[in-house]
Amino acid sequence: NLRLVAFAQSTESSNRLEQITAPPKRLKELLANKTKPKNRSEAEIAGYRDVLSTIHQSTKDIPISVNVVKQFHRDMMRYTDRPGGDWKSTNNTIVERFADGTSLVRFNPVEPYQVNEYMIKLVGRFNEEIEIGEYDPLLLIPLFIFDYTCIHPFKDGNGRTSRLLTTLLLYHQDYDVVRYISLEKIIEQTKESYYDTLKESSNGWHDGNHDIIPFLTYYLSTFLAAYDEFEKRADIIIKPRGTKTEMVINAFDGFKGTFTISNVEDSCPLVGRDMIRKVMNKMRSDGKIENISKGKYAKWRKI
Repeated sequence: NLRLVAFAQSTESSNRLEQITAPPKRLKELLANKTKPKNRSEAEIAGYRDVLSTIHQSTKDIPISVNVVKQFHRDMMRYTDRPGGDWKSTNNTIVERFADGTSLVRFNPVEPYQVNEYMIKLVGRFNEEIEIGEYDPLLLIPLFIFDYTCIHPFKDGNGRTSRLLTTLLLYHQDYDVVRYISLEKIIEQTKESYYDTLKESSNGWHDGNHDIIPFLTYYLSTFLAAYDEFEKRADIIIKPRGTKTEMVINAFDGFKGTFTISNVEDSCPLVGRDMIRKVMNKMRSDGKIENISKGKYAKWRKI
């Protein structure tokens, strides 16, 4: 089911981009809403799940407004011990930290006392431009998300709310590909470009002297990648057997070093584990891959 796969990938990837994770078994239970969060990470994942589900189910009834932005954040944080839905009260400078312990200030967002004014202007201008119709919504949506990210209105959770808002805005313009393909997964797979273009385009933002093209180009490329992926998956559904085998085989080409069956499942979400095992056993018999460890998390590698 493409919808379920996309929903799971979106929730997992958007949170993992912020180093919020859970063990596979717990994640599966949380996504199915069959358990209660046991810690902060699980609480954050459950909140994102709820908001994304609301967007998928009721998108036409959700306008883009300042109150909706606050509501998304409030609902996303509902299972945590931190209040949600209120603008930040202290500065939240965006800092990049390196392995050697050093750090670099990437960007200074809007001051707390300016947030409400900036958000009112952002939402109002966006809705106005959509209504006028002079510019394509596919240009206006990334511009909205970029400015939202630069404003950084909440103490935390800004990245995740920006991705939820992206889904909502694309739905509003009838780009229903987000129901079947996870944009969050695509962003996670290209996160270096995401952060690099965000940094490049944000230089000079406060003075209106920034270059939006790098970020705009990147965001449009994720939309295109989503449609390419949708086409591939639709083709697999139409021509299941041979294409699924080929999909598993092609997945191995993308692995560097060792990999697990779970890695293959992530790369081939429409292929069942039994089919993956069958293809892997055949490739092992053909001398193309080998099993280098046993057990629950057995590792494999290409020969």
